[in-house]
Amino acid sequence: MKTQITLALLAASLILSSCATNKNKAEKIDTKVENGTALNAETTLGIKDGNMVVQRKVEMNEELRKIQYEVYELEDRVYGNRKYGSLGLYGVLRECKLQLSDPRNGGDGKMMWTEPIERITDKEDELKIGLDENKKLVGVTEEFLHDRIVRFKGYKNLLNKRQDEYEEKTAICKTELNARKGKTVQ
Repeated sequence: MKTQITLALLAASLILSSCATNKNKAEKIDTKVENGTALNAETTLGIKDGNMVVQRKVEMNEELRKIQYEVYELEDRVYGNRKYGSLGLYGVLRECKLQLSDPRNGGDGKMMWTEPIERITDKEDELKIGLDENKKLVGVTEEFLHDRIVRFKGYKNLLNKRQDEYEEKTAICKTELNARKGKTVQ
């Protein structure tokens, strides 16, 4: 009997602790700051529980919009944007390799290998299509807010890494192209 009570208490504590750590549950947060002075629209300087604090408070719709915008902009900078005709770093590298392969620049006339474009935001979930509560035909995707933010932060880290790689590869390619042009001019 004692073992069953212990197991029941252990199970109850696990359930309660798992509820408290569920990253998708909305948690109440105390954001009151005494003697607060606004530094900007999001940041307040003041006292909380006797401690001097700088508190940044953002609305999550704006935070999510901001990170999504940063990711889409970064992806366009890395891979270009067909709609607007921009090449991106990938396109600049491809053009440089085309010039390197040109016989006038000491190339053999064959296109040098360039890795394929690997856009990451195109892999987002497809819409579930159906009728909503107002009998309107809609498309819906649903995702936990925390998971979406984590996913877009991952995209951002990956794209920053790819931007650095393409900048380096492009610099190497342009240096080689300039060296070849310098040799052909002499």
